[in-house]
Amino acid sequence: MNKRYDPEEDPEEDPADEEDEDDDDDEDEYDDEDDEKTSRIKRSKDLGLSCMLKTEVGAVLAVIRRRTDSSSQYYYQDDTLDSAIPQSLKSLRTLIFTNLQPWKHVDPSIYISPFLDVISSDGVPAGATAVALSSVLKIMKLNMFDKRTPGAHEVMANVVMAVIGCRLEKTHPVTEGAVMMKILQVLAAVMRHPASVMLNDHAVCTVVNTCFQVVQQSAHQGDLLQRTARHTMHDIIQIVFSRLPEIEAWENLESDTEDSIDEPGYGIRCAVDIFHFLCTLLNVVGITETEGSPALTADEDVQVFALVLINSALELSGDSIGRHKKLLRMVQDDLFHHLIHYGTATSNQLVLSMICSTVWNIYYFHRESIRLQLEAFFLFVLFKTLTVQGYSISLQELTLEGIINFCRQPTFLIEVYINYDCDPLSYNVFEDIGKNLCKHAFLSGGGAPGASVTATSLQLQAFEGLMVLIHNIADNVDKQNHLSPNRVYPVEITEYKPFWEEIVDKDSNYEEWIKAVRIRKVQKRKLMIAGSHFNRDEKKGLDYLKISKLIPDPQDPKGLAMFLRYTPGLDKTKIGDFLGDPSEFNLKVLKEFTDTFEFMGLVLDTGLRTYLETFRLPGESQKIQRILEAFSERFYEQQSSEIFVNSEAVFVLCYSVIMLNTDQHNPQVKKKMTEDEFIRNNRLINGGQDLPREILTELFQSISTKAITIFGQNGAVIDMNPSRWVQLINRSKQIQPYNICEFDNNIGRDMFAAIAGPTVATLSAIFEHTEDEDIIHECIEGLFAIARICQYGLQDSLDELLSSFCKFTTLLNPYASAEETLFSFGHDLKPRMATLAVFTVANNFKDSIRGGWRNIIDCLLKLKRLQLLPQTIIETGSSTKHKRSESESVHDTTGRINTSNLMAIISHCLSMENVEESLNLGITEFEQNLKVIQQCKIGSIFSKSSSLPIDPLLNLGRSLIFAAAGKGQKFNTPAEEEETVQFCWELIQAMASCNVHRLAMFWPIYNDYLLNVIQFQLASPVPFAEKAIVALIRILLKLLGSNTNEKVAEEQVFKSINLMWKLDNKVLDTCNEFIIKSMTKILNKYSGNLISQLGWKTVLHLLTSTGRQAETYERRVEALVSLMAKGTGISVMNYQYVIDCAFRFVALRNSPVDKNMKLMDLMADSVRLIVEWSKNGYSDKMNMSHSMTSVDDTMSATLVSMNLYLKLGEVLRKTSLARREEVRNYAVTSLHKSFVNVEELCFGPGNVINCFNLVIFAMADDLHEKMLEYSTRENADRETRSMEGTLGLALEFLVDVYLRFLTLLLESSGFKTFWLGILRRMDSCMKAELGVYGESKMKELVPRLLTKMITTMREKKVLVHQEGNELWEVTLIQIQWIAPSLKDELFPDAVG
Repeated sequence: MNKRYDPEEDPEEDPADEEDEDDDDDEDEYDDEDDEKTSRIKRSKDLGLSCMLKTEVGAVLAVIRRRTDSSSQYYYQDDTLDSAIPQSLKSLRTLIFTNLQPWKHVDPSIYISPFLDVISSDGVPAGATAVALSSVLKIMKLNMFDKRTPGAHEVMANVVMAVIGCRLEKTHPVTEGAVMMKILQVLAAVMRHPASVMLNDHAVCTVVNTCFQVVQQSAHQGDLLQRTARHTMHDIIQIVFSRLPEIEAWENLESDTEDSIDEPGYGIRCAVDIFHFLCTLLNVVGITETEGSPALTADEDVQVFALVLINSALELSGDSIGRHKKLLRMVQDDLFHHLIHYGTATSNQLVLSMICSTVWNIYYFHRESIRLQLEAFFLFVLFKTLTVQGYSISLQELTLEGIINFCRQPTFLIEVYINYDCDPLSYNVFEDIGKNLCKHAFLSGGGAPGASVTATSLQLQAFEGLMVLIHNIADNVDKQNHLSPNRVYPVEITEYKPFWEEIVDKDSNYEEWIKAVRIRKVQKRKLMIAGSHFNRDEKKGLDYLKISKLIPDPQDPKGLAMFLRYTPGLDKTKIGDFLGDPSEFNLKVLKEFTDTFEFMGLVLDTGLRTYLETFRLPGESQKIQRILEAFSERFYEQQSSEIFVNSEAVFVLCYSVIMLNTDQHNPQVKKKMTEDEFIRNNRLINGGQDLPREILTELFQSISTKAITIFGQNGAVIDMNPSRWVQLINRSKQIQPYNICEFDNNIGRDMFAAIAGPTVATLSAIFEHTEDEDIIHECIEGLFAIARICQYGLQDSLDELLSSFCKFTTLLNPYASAEETLFSFGHDLKPRMATLAVFTVANNFKDSIRGGWRNIIDCLLKLKRLQLLPQTIIETGSSTKHKRSESESVHDTTGRINTSNLMAIISHCLSMENVEESLNLGITEFEQNLKVIQQCKIGSIFSKSSSLPIDPLLNLGRSLIFAAAGKGQKFNTPAEEEETVQFCWELIQAMASCNVHRLAMFWPIYNDYLLNVIQFQLASPVPFAEKAIVALIRILLKLLGSNTNEKVAEEQVFKSINLMWKLDNKVLDTCNEFIIKSMTKILNKYSGNLISQLGWKTVLHLLTSTGRQAETYERRVEALVSLMAKGTGISVMNYQYVIDCAFRFVALRNSPVDKNMKLMDLMADSVRLIVEWSKNGYSDKMNMSHSMTSVDDTMSATLVSMNLYLKLGEVLRKTSLARREEVRNYAVTSLHKSFVNVEELCFGPGNVINCFNLVIFAMADDLHEKMLEYSTRENADRETRSMEGTLGLALEFLVDVYLRFLTLLLESSGFKTFWLGILRRMDSCMKAELGVYGESKMKELVPRLLTKMITTMREKKVLVHQEGNELWEVTLIQIQWIAPSLKDELFPDAVG
C-alpha cells in the first residue's frame, strides 16, 4: 500500500490489476467495449467503498473526541482513552485511498480491526461503540469481502468475539438499548455474510447464546429490543439449519468422540448443540403432578419462542436431521418427551398449536423414526384433550385442527392404520381419530326429531375433519384402477402365526404384505374378543385363543404372555392371579411376561411401578413371592449399575418396598414406619453388605410421597410418566420403523369398516338437524364418498346410510298427507337434496346396494302416488342416447365415478337461477318439483340394470315384488293399489328385459319370492295376479325373442306364470285378450324357441283355457292349426301337449264341425312326424326331454313311437264319444287313417296288440256301452241310432285294421287270446238289445264282418281244419254262439 491508488489510472497499464479483475469477475473473455464498461463499474464501486470507509472512520473519531457534560456521571477525559484506538483509526483513514487493489482482495482485518478495537474497548463511550457497530454492520452488509478473501476466516471470528465481548459499563440506560440493538444487527449480518461459513461451531453457538441472553436481558428494557432479539435469533437458527442439507455430504457426526475434531466452518456439531439448547428451553421439570390437572410453572413465553425456533429448524433442515444420529436421537427422546408433557399440561392455545405444528413437521420428515413417539402423542395429548373433561373448547378446537392437518397428509391415514390399528401391540389410533371426529361432530335435536340445531364451531370443525377423512379414503380407494371392487375380499386366520411378530418383508411382494397386515388386524380384533371371554371365564378365553389360532395347540407360554401383556381391557386381577399360579406352565408364562419389560436405566421403584401397572398384585403371599422373584431376576439382569450383587438382594428390597407401600398408605395402619426404620430393616441384604443409604432414602421418599398403585380394572393409561417414557424409548429401539406405504383398496375398505357405524350415524344426524345449505351439500358429498368406499364390500353401511337419507326425503312419513308431503318437498331444500342424492346413488352405485333397495322403492312408489313421476320413466329409443351421455359425465377419465361431477349436477338442479327462471316463465311449484324428479333419472336404474351383480339384482327384485304385494304400503283407494301394483310389475318387467341374458341366474329366486307372497297371503289376488301375469308374459316374449333363451330361465318364468293364474283363475278371463294375443304370437313366431315341457304345456293350456267366447275361438284354433300344419314347431317333447290341446278344442261344445274335422285330420297326419322321428332315431328330439316321453337311454325308438301313437289314439278314442255324430264318426275315420301310417313304424306284434287293446277295443267297448245307455233313455231314438252308426264304423275299422296286420299278429304268442277278444266284442254287439227302439243293425253288420275276417283267415291258412288246431276249434265254437247261421258257410268242413 505504498502507492496511492488512482481511480483514474488506466487499468491496462497495471498487469496485476488486470489479472485481479479477471479473477474477480470469473470471466474468460470480453470484447473491448464490455471489458471497458465492466472495469469502469468496478472502479466506481471500489471508490464508493473507499468513501464509505472514510466517512465511517471520521464518524467514529468525531464521537470519540466529543466531550459530555462535566456534571454527568459519565464524564470522561481524553487521557482515559487508549491512544492506540484513535491512532489506528487515523492510520486507516490514511490508507483508504492508497490501496492499489480492489477491496475484495484486501485483508479485511486491515479496515475492520480499528472498529473492532473501539467495540472491545472499555473506555469508549456508548455512542462511539454504537457508531463502530454501525460501521461494521455496513461493511458486512456491503459484502466488501467474501470467503475467498485472504484473512476472511480470522476476521469473521474476530468480529464475533468483539461483538459478543462488547462492554457497556459506562453506557447510559437510554442508549443501552440502542447499542444492544446494533449488536443484534451485526450478529445477524455476520451470519448472513457469505464468509459466515468460515465460522467454527463454537463461534456460531456463542452467537446464538448471545442473542438469547439479549432476549432475556431485554425483558425489562422495552418490547422492541426483545422482538428484535427474537427475530435475530430466529434468523440465525434458520441460517444454521438451512445449511444442514448442504453439509451432510462431507460431515456426518456418528459418535461422541468426533466432537473434539476441529473442522473449518461450522457444521453438524453446532447444530447438535443449538438443537439441544432449544430442547432445554422446553424443560418440563417445572411441570408438577397434582391430583387434578398438571400445574404449569415454567415460562410459557420462552417455551413458545423455543417451539417457533424448533419448528424453523425442522422445516429448513428437511429430512437431513434423520441422517445425523445425535440430532435424530434428540428428536426421538428429548424433544418428543417435552412436547408430550408440555402438550398435556398446557392451557395456552398458542403453545398447543405450536406443539401440533412441531409434531407434524417431525412426522412429515422423520416419521420412519418416531413410530411409538407419534402414537404416544396422539394418545396422551390429542385424544386426552378431546376426551378428558376439564379442557376448554378452544383447546379442543386446536386439537381437532391438529388432527385434521395430519389427516390432510395424503398417506397419513393408511399409514396410521397399518402401523397402529393393524398392530396387535399398539393402540387403534385411526379408529379413535374417526370416532372422536364423529363424537364431536354429532348434532342432536334435543329429543325433537328433525329439529333444527345450530352447530358450534367445535362441531363444524369436527365435521370438516370427518369429511377430510372420508374423502381421503374414497379418493384413494377409487384411485386404484388395477383393482376392481369384485377383488376385495375379507381375510381369515388360516394358520398360527405369532401375533406379536412384525412383518418385515414389504418390498418383495407388496400384495402378500398387505394380506399379512390385514391378517394382523383380524388377529387384533380376535384378541379383543378373547380378552372379553377371558374376563368372564379364564378357560373360555384361552380356548378362544386356540380356536382363533392366536396361540398354538398345545399352548405356548410366550404367546399367552404376550396376550396378557398387550391386550387392552383385561381384568388386572385375573392377570395377577394367573401369573401367580404355581403350575409349571404358569411359571413359564410369568417368565415370558416379565421378559417383555425393559428396565434398563430405571431405578428400582420406577421399574416396580411400571411392572405392577400391568396387573393387580394378588393378595396371597406365595403368589406375590413368585411374581417378585420373576421381577427381581429381570431387573438384576438389566441394572445399569453394580449396586446389587445378586437378584436375591433385589427380591428382598422389592418385598420391603411392597410392605412399606402398605404401611404408608393403608389408613388402618396407625403407626407409620419411619425412614430410619426402613433403612434398619434392610441392613445386610446385599450379599451381606448394606445398600447405599442414599438409595434407600430415595426409595422411602418416593414410596411415601406416591403409592404404588395401578389404574382401574381396564388399566386405562391417562398420563405419560418418566418410567413409561423410558419403556417407550427402549421398545422403540427393538421394533420395526414406521411403515411408509401407498394406499390399497382392501386396506381402505377395512379402514372405513372400523368407523362405518359412527360415521353413518353422524352424517345422518348432521343432515337431519342442520339448516345450513353448505353443510347440507357437504353431507351429500359425504354420502357419495361413502358410496364409493362401500363398493368394496361394505354394502351394509351404504344400506344404513340410504335408509336414513330416504327418511329425510319426507316421502316415507306415514302420518303426512299428500298435500303436506308436497308442501314440505316444494318449500324445503333438504327433502329435494335427499331425494336427488338417494336416486343419484341408486343410479351410480347400484352395485353396492342390498337392503337399501326397499327404502328406495318405497320412495319411488310415494312419488308415483304424488304424481311426481313422468308418464314413462323407463328410457327407450331416442331418449336413451341422450341420457347416457349425461350419465357418462359423472365419470372421470379413468372411468371412476367423480363425486364432484355428481354434486355439480345436483347443485345445478337446485340452483337459485333455475328457481327464478321457472318463476319468470310461469312454471308452477308442482312443475318445478316434477322437474327435480326428472333429474333423478329413475328409469335408468332399471333400464340400465344389465350390469348389476346378482346380489343387488335379487334385492331390487325382492323389494319390487313385495312392494307389489302391498308389504309396507298403505293404499287409500283400490285404484291407487292397482296403479301401484301395475307400476311395480312394469319396473320388474323393464329390469328383467334388460337382464334377459341371465334370467336363469336370478329368476329362480324371484320365483321363490312369489311363492312367499302366495304362501303368506301377502297380496290380494286382484290386482296382483292380474298385473303380474301380463308382465310375466311380456318378459317371456322378450326371452323367446332373444338369442339367449335357456331352458332353466324359460321354465322359471313359466312357473311364475302358472303361479299367478292358479292364484286366481279369473285373471284368465280378465286378461284374455292379451293372453290370447301373446300365446298366438308365441305359437306363430317363437314356437321354435320354446324349449321346455312346462313352456309348451302352459302355452297350450292358456290357449285353450282363456277366453272361451266364440269371438276368440277362431284365433286360438287358427294358431293351433297353423302350428300343426307347419309341423316344424312340434317335437317329441311337445307332441302330447299339442294333441291334448287339439282334443280340448274339438271337445268344446258348439265348436265348428269343420274346424274339428281339420284338427282331427292334422292329428291323423301327425303320425307322419312320428314316422320321421323314428327313422331319425330320435337323435335330437329325445335330448330335449326325457321325462315327458318316458324316454331314457335304454328305451328303443320303437317304444317311443308306440307311446306317442298311443297318445294320439287315446285322444281320437275320446273324441269318438263326442255328442255330435259328425265329430264321432270323423274321429273314427281319423283314427282309421292314422293306422294306415302306422305300418311305416314297423311295430311288432306285441305293439300292435297293445294298440288294439288300448285304443280300438277300448273305443268299441265305450261306443257299445254308450249305445246301450242311450237305449235306456226316453226319447233317445236319434241318439241311440246315431251311436249305433258310430259303433258300426268302429267295428268296420277294427276289422280292417285286424286284417291289415293279420300276418304280423300271427307272430304273437298271444294271438289266440287276442282273437277271442275280437270275437267276444262281436258277440256283444250281435246280442245288443235296443229295447223300445227296435232291432239293432248290428245283427246285420256283425255277420258280414265275421264272414270277412274268417274268409280272409281261411285264405291265409290261419283257420285250417286240422287235428290239434285249437284256433279253428275255438273259432267254430264262437261262431256257433255268435251267429249259428254262418256255421255252414264259414266252416263247411265241420262235422255235425
